[in-house]
Order: sequence, then C-alpha cells, then structure tokens
Amino acid sequence: MSNPFDDPEGSFYALVNDEDQYSLWPERIKVPDGWTVAHGPAGREACLEHIEVHWTDIRPVRNGA
Repeated sequence: MSNPFDDPEGSFYALVNDEDQYSLWPERIKVPDGWTVAHGPAGREACLEHIEVHWTDIRPVRNGA
C-alpha cells in the first residue's frame, strides 16, 4: 500500500487547528480531533497551494499572548 499523503491522484483537505497551523490531509482518512477543514476536498496541489497562501507564519499562535 502506498502512502495516502503522497497520492498525486488523491482527494485532500487543507486542515487548520486552533493555533492556525495547517496540514495536508487525505479525504479518505478521518479528520483528527482538533482540526477543521479549511479547504477541499480538492486535488493535492490545490490544497498545498491553499496552505502556502494562508500559512505565512509557521509558529503556533500563543493564546492569551
């Protein structure tokens, strides 16, 4: 079985968590707790582009800072 995260023909989500961190996630795998769909389902490249445009600072948001 190949890695579902690398499937060029797969359907994906761009996920975001409460610290504004993003993740590419295969549609066929349940979205983990604490993450929300920000984009998709869509092709892998479209989701990666969404992440690149919206995740400009990889540092986690500090609540209450």
